[in-house]
Amino acid sequence: MSKLIEVGLVGYGMAGQAFHAPIISSVNGLNLKTVVERHEQKAKDRYPWISSVKSVEELLADPELELVVIATPNATHFDYARLALEAGKHVVVDKPFTATSAEAKALIKLAQEKNCLLSVFQNRRWDGDFQTVRQLIEQGLLGRIVEVEVHYDRYINYLRPNTWKEEENPAAGIVFDLGSHLIDQAQVLFGLPKSVTADIRRQREESQIDDAFELILNYEKGIKVTLKAGMIVREKGPHFIVHGTNGSFVKYGLDPQEAALKLGLMPNDDPLWGQEPTEDWGELNTEANGLHFIGKVETIRGDYRAYYENIAAVLSQGNKLAVKPEEALNTIRIIELALDSQRQQRTLTYSPG
Repeated sequence: MSKLIEVGLVGYGMAGQAFHAPIISSVNGLNLKTVVERHEQKAKDRYPWISSVKSVEELLADPELELVVIATPNATHFDYARLALEAGKHVVVDKPFTATSAEAKALIKLAQEKNCLLSVFQNRRWDGDFQTVRQLIEQGLLGRIVEVEVHYDRYINYLRPNTWKEEENPAAGIVFDLGSHLIDQAQVLFGLPKSVTADIRRQREESQIDDAFELILNYEKGIKVTLKAGMIVREKGPHFIVHGTNGSFVKYGLDPQEAALKLGLMPNDDPLWGQEPTEDWGELNTEANGLHFIGKVETIRGDYRAYYENIAAVLSQGNKLAVKPEEALNTIRIIELALDSQRQQRTLTYSPG
């Protein structure tokens, strides 16, 4: 990478600590230069070469910063991204992109006017299990796909103290949180749905946010995609279930990268980064070229660095952007339709809004 891109990170909560800072620091061509921390200096303790500042305005005043990453509470994404774009900075926004599709459209328009890159951190496109499912589908190893079910479940049967994630704010709740990942993956696999049906609930006592959902996305050619997430799921079922006319693929367990990052591990320190243990590989039962196969399929190694490697390549070499803001806009639009579907208790036809 011929050009070193100076990066500013706004926010050093869980997203900043566990995802953005370590991944940015592991990518050639990017230099984590400045982090906004209002109350502490945890980032500087871990990355002593950075500058720690108290405000977004102070960060944006640095003319050396080219790329600004927004990793703040969901309700602030639009305002901070707008400020960064107005300052002429390229911008990456953590998911969810914005609280509404109108806000997403406004940011896309502003980025175009300023000739700035705008992307959303949909890192789970680089989960190894998703990469494996995508390849199985694209290679036709299951035949014509008829149904896909994806679960992203947790067991947190209490209200987490002292966190904005439990407060009823714009873009709050599990549909914006985990739903952003699952909807983006469905969009990568199959594009935009014909219709959206949602069942969204609050299952924990006194919860202020939606903490469980089931979304059904119907596609052309009869493909049904069910996306589910909940916070009271102690015994996990399969993460992916894929059925086609020739066979099925069932996969348990989650990509290991998040757990490793939360332990403070760095991608560049592990030559086996993102490699999944054999016992977590998915089970394939299919027929191809007259042969019936039943057995495990090695999971493709996931690597979240690929997201930021693409950002660096776009800015330094003019490469094609992997996660386009228009795709993130579509995800927010599907979330809006899901929320409307729940309120109206009916299936809604997809429309761009």
